[in-house]
Amino acid sequence: MFGRSAKRVQRTSPKGGAARRLTCGEVMEQARMLPSRVSMNRVLRTLTEHNLDHIFLVDEEGVPVGRVHAVDMLKLIQRKAVNRDLAWMQAVEASQLISQPPLQVSQATPLLKAAALMLAHDLNQIAVVDDEGCLVGVVCHSLIARHLPKFIL
Repeated sequence: MFGRSAKRVQRTSPKGGAARRLTCGEVMEQARMLPSRVSMNRVLRTLTEHNLDHIFLVDEEGVPVGRVHAVDMLKLIQRKAVNRDLAWMQAVEASQLISQPPLQVSQATPLLKAAALMLAHDLNQIAVVDDEGCLVGVVCHSLIARHLPKFIL
């Protein structure tokens, strides 16, 4: 019995090694992003027109400065909606919604590590940046679920 289980481990270990070598850059999806200087109104329009739950904000060079979640927008609108005048959204930059920079990984980061970071920080998506720190893609739960079972099963 011991010999059989040892062989089984040997058969599955190459697949496990391949799963550790799969990088975020190989499987990432296109990131949804807007310049950080756009108005909150533009962010809200983009979220609703494309049925998104969040969008990344990037600086002039494409470096992610934050992530705006639709729920955060709704909370802010609810607080401001007392006078039912939403014109203020045209004048306020969306970057004011950012409370902290987004968690990000490089293109060379193993997909398993990105998955662990997402679980640890309770994120649905994580930004993928290139060597200069520019946003080039995103890794999400559905993408991980699509790629990792090939190596695990």
